[in-house]
Amino acid sequence: MNSDFTLAVHSLTLLSLLPERMSSSDAIAESASVHPVRIRKILSILRKHGFIQSKEGTGGGFIFTSNPNEINLWDIYKITSAGALQPKCPEVNTDCIVGANMKSVLFSVFSDAEEHLGDFLCRYNIEDVMNLVKQKQEQAL
Repeated sequence: MNSDFTLAVHSLTLLSLLPERMSSSDAIAESASVHPVRIRKILSILRKHGFIQSKEGTGGGFIFTSNPNEINLWDIYKITSAGALQPKCPEVNTDCIVGANMKSVLFSVFSDAEEHLGDFLCRYNIEDVMNLVKQKQEQAL
């Protein structure tokens, strides 16, 4: 899993908590403690997939346009991190039984792991994340 996934979930959760308000990429970046350029990259991906909309100019920014209970975490993983679990194998040594087969064996294992991860991430959506964030905030008070 990479940080793009985390930043996408963060951005969607923040925007879904402000359903009627535009948020700038600078404000979202500040919330996530990352450079605005990183957030703009993520927001561009989210906009491309129809999760958010943007408006340029004064009073512009990004706004959540989806139903938070219809976007599951697997949807976000697929557009930000698909294949991230694949093993990084060095050069193949065809003269060695292990070296000749390790890449394909691990690829199979990790593909299965990613499939199981998908099944798990489908159980959670942005509304669930919103509710968990709210619970954590209430517990902190």
